[in-house]
Amino acid sequence: MLLPDSARNRLLGIGIASLAYLCFAVLDTSAKWLVGSLPVLQVVWLRFVTHVLFMMVPMARAGGRKFHKVRRPGLQLLRASMLPAMTALNFWALQYLQLAETGAIQFAVPILVALFAAWLLGERLDTGRWIAVLVGFAGVLVIVRPGTAGFHPAIFLSLGNAVLYALFNLLTRRLAATDPPAVTNLLSALGAVVVLAPFALPAWVTPTQWQQWLLIALTGLAGGTGHLCLAHAHRFAPASTLAPFLYQQILYMTLLGFLVFGDVPGKAVVIGAAIVIASGFYLLWRERRVDAG
Repeated sequence: MLLPDSARNRLLGIGIASLAYLCFAVLDTSAKWLVGSLPVLQVVWLRFVTHVLFMMVPMARAGGRKFHKVRRPGLQLLRASMLPAMTALNFWALQYLQLAETGAIQFAVPILVALFAAWLLGERLDTGRWIAVLVGFAGVLVIVRPGTAGFHPAIFLSLGNAVLYALFNLLTRRLAATDPPAVTNLLSALGAVVVLAPFALPAWVTPTQWQQWLLIALTGLAGGTGHLCLAHAHRFAPASTLAPFLYQQILYMTLLGFLVFGDVPGKAVVIGAAIVIASGFYLLWRERRVDAG
C-alpha cells in the first residue's frame, strides 16, 4: 500500500530511489563486460536466475505468505513480460554503445512518462508541457546523431528500452498501490527466467573465468536490489517527486564507463543529455505548480 505523502516519506523515497539508480549503473557496467564474451540472451537469463535466487531468501523468511496478497495478477504478468524485453534491448545496446550513451537515452523516460500518461491515463498536456516534450526529443536527436558518422544503429535498441521503461514505470506505480513490492519484484524475475530459458539455453557458453561468475552474481544482486528499492520508493513518494533523481545515474555510468572501459562521452552526448535533463526538470516544475495550485 502507498504511505501518506509527507516530507519525511518523500525524503525516504528519494534516498531509496537513489540507491536503486546506483544499483542499475552497476548492473549495466557488469552486463557490458559480460556481453563481450558471452551471448547476450545468456547474460540476460543468468541475470534473472541470480536475481530470483537472491530474492528467494527474504521470501523464504516470510514463508511465502506475501503471495496471497497479490491483487493484480494480470498486471503482474504484463510486467513480467516487459522486464526481460527491456533488459535484452539494453544489454544488446551495451555491446556497441558507451554506458554514458545508453544512460543519456534513458533520460527521455520522464518525458515519455508524461506523454504516455496523457495518452493512456487521460492526463492533459498543455502547451508548455508539449513544448517540453518536443525539446526533450530534440535532445535525444542530438545524442542519436542520425545521418552522421557518430550514429550507430544500436541506438534504436536503447530507444526501444526507454519506451518500455516508461510504460514499466507507470505499471510499477499502479502495482505499488495494491501488491507487495517484494512479490512484484520476484514474480517479474521468475517470469523472465521462464520466458528466456528456451532462447538462452540452446546458445549456452560456459563461463571459464572466475570474474565472469562474480559479475553474473553481481548482475542478479544489483538488479534485484535496484528493482526492489524502486518499488519501495514508489510507496514513499509520488513518481513526479522521484523522476528527477533518475538523472544522477548518468554520473555513476559515466564514472564507471571511464574507470572500467576507459570511455569518455562525446560532446553530442553531453549536450543532448543536458537538453533532455532540462526538459525533464521543466516538466517536474510544471507538475509541482499544478499540485501547489
